[in-house]
Amino acid sequence: MNLLILASTDTTYNSVRPEAEIYVSLSKIGYNITIMTEEKSAYSKRFKEHGINIIDTKYSKKIDLKIIATIRKTVKEKNIDFIYATNSRAISNATIASFGLPSKLIIYRGTTGGLYRHDPSSYLNALNPRVDGVICVSDAVTKHVKKQVFSSSKKIVTIYKGHDVSWYDQPEANLEEFGTNKNNFNVAFVANVRPHKGLIYVLKAAYELSDIKDLHILLIGDKIDKEPYISETKKSGMQERIHITGYRNDVTSIISACDVLVHASIRKEGLPRVILESLASKTPVIASANESSLEIIEDGVNGFIVPIKDASAIAKKIRDLYNSPTTLENLTNHAQDTIKNKLSHTQTATKFDEYFKSFKKIS
Repeated sequence: MNLLILASTDTTYNSVRPEAEIYVSLSKIGYNITIMTEEKSAYSKRFKEHGINIIDTKYSKKIDLKIIATIRKTVKEKNIDFIYATNSRAISNATIASFGLPSKLIIYRGTTGGLYRHDPSSYLNALNPRVDGVICVSDAVTKHVKKQVFSSSKKIVTIYKGHDVSWYDQPEANLEEFGTNKNNFNVAFVANVRPHKGLIYVLKAAYELSDIKDLHILLIGDKIDKEPYISETKKSGMQERIHITGYRNDVTSIISACDVLVHASIRKEGLPRVILESLASKTPVIASANESSLEIIEDGVNGFIVPIKDASAIAKKIRDLYNSPTTLENLTNHAQDTIKNKLSHTQTATKFDEYFKSFKKIS
């Protein structure tokens, strides 16, 4: 089967890995894969090692005549069965390029929201009549897409972007670099911070936890050292025990050295990668009750679910884990279960294969 993938892979190796390994696995089972992506991306070497042909492409515009021409040329020359586009700019170019071509057009959808019948831009995405199928990263995303799509003929499915626990078999970070150590109780929060990531509620929770003298919080990511977070940190009573690491390439090694991760997002997300990375790293998660988090976190088994925008609930669960090493140990021991079963990379690759083959059966 001949597959043309349109994807941007110019982020860090670990962040692109769950997606990129799908293509590697498909190549291993016999797919002929061409990928239009950045030649200098972190995964280029691995793609080439597995016979995946790379066409150097940077997606900078929603309508790029050069990209459109390249798609059409590649489809014709390589007798492409499926075009699979994975980001908004790739998708919009693919919808235009694929008109009149025999290839099936499949797109990826990774977020809830942002796709609406009243929004003209949605017709360069999943609502475009040229789109034959949508692979959604979670049931929450699938539910949203199905509400907006007119045609019942589009094959809309959930396929989790799975992980492999072996990817996270790495040394833990030395937390002394940040001003804490393994003897303390360490809480991680990871995000390139925007208001909906809920950092403000983690800092408000810190105020309620300030009496625990060996509790430390590590804030990992960009845009954290600004208002209102600086003022909230000062008010927390934990200013000396809240550590801002800035952007890091070793996020998972830091998470694995911590006792728990807090994911406090206040709105729907597709399938939070940081939660999966934390579980794969054997670190349980306290997550706000978004639909997607409910698909990953089993309350009391691999973490806890708390109400959205509830700092006191976050504080209570952290305190409960601090006071009960046995509960923390049980959650830690089961953290990887969901990754090994429901969200394994092997299962993801198998479902992609089955999905593509299902079109052949009805063609």
